[in-house]
Amino acid sequence: QVQLVESGGGLVQAGGSLRLSCAASGRTFSRYVMGWFCQAPGKERQFVAAIGWSGGRTYYADAVKGRFAISRDNAKNTVYLQMNSLKPEDTAVYYCAARTYSSGSSYHYDYDYWGQGTQVTVSS
Repeated sequence: QVQLVESGGGLVQAGGSLRLSCAASGRTFSRYVMGWFCQAPGKERQFVAAIGWSGGRTYYADAVKGRFAISRDNAKNTVYLQMNSLKPEDTAVYYCAARTYSSGSSYHYDYDYWGQGTQVTVSS
């Protein structure tokens, strides 16, 4: 089992940047595919990005390609989401998630463990 704790959210102006972090407990962090999802009020949870075990494979939602970058440091049991050129429509709670299978997925129900979320608010 793994526990996930997100940090790094906050209020930023449009065009600004934020870096989210997700710290994981447990000794098998490197065996999890890690993902980021977001959920705005009244909307379903949406896929943002995912990264494979070694960090060699990354996956992005079309809406964030070229603006966001996911990375991981297995020595620190941490996954990151660098968010650049932020837009008001990026405003949401961002969740970190872990998947025990080796392949990435953009479906939230494929992920087994979730953090509590961190709020990102982008003002216009």
